[in-house]
Amino acid sequence: MPPPLLFDLSQIDLTGEPLFDKEAICKMNPQRFEMQQLDGVLWYDKDKYLILGYKDVTEDEFWVRGHIPGRPLMPAVIMVEAAAQLSSFFVKQIYDVEGFIGFAGIDSTKFRVPVEPGRRLYLLGHITKFKRRKYTCSIQGVVDNTMVFETVVSGLNV
Repeated sequence: MPPPLLFDLSQIDLTGEPLFDKEAICKMNPQRFEMQQLDGVLWYDKDKYLILGYKDVTEDEFWVRGHIPGRPLMPAVIMVEAAAQLSSFFVKQIYDVEGFIGFAGIDSTKFRVPVEPGRRLYLLGHITKFKRRKYTCSIQGVVDNTMVFETVVSGLNV
């Protein structure tokens, strides 16, 4: 049984324009081309350290052809990468952390349901520890109101 969601998605407009689009994300995150895994940020609460972003999983993803032929499934490592990109964007954009945010670690990761092309992967984030140099963020991935993965990522300002 998955844990409860980090926050109630029914209280957020999931159909509106993002607060931050790919162009805004690129101003904070260095990933480009096939490694850019965050498409938009819909909502955040700075005081509660909460954020909601998304990745639109399309048929054009670089991994579709080979993972898994005939039944493409989003690789778990790409889901974790999307989670890490959401958290690094959050600390840089919302909390004004400057410099390069490196991936420092992952913990407590579970994959529950496969993600296929044609879906929007919502990324719910909650920063649980925050210092200018290092942070920890719990992240849950949700597709069609179902939790597909959960993880805890750490970032380091290097």
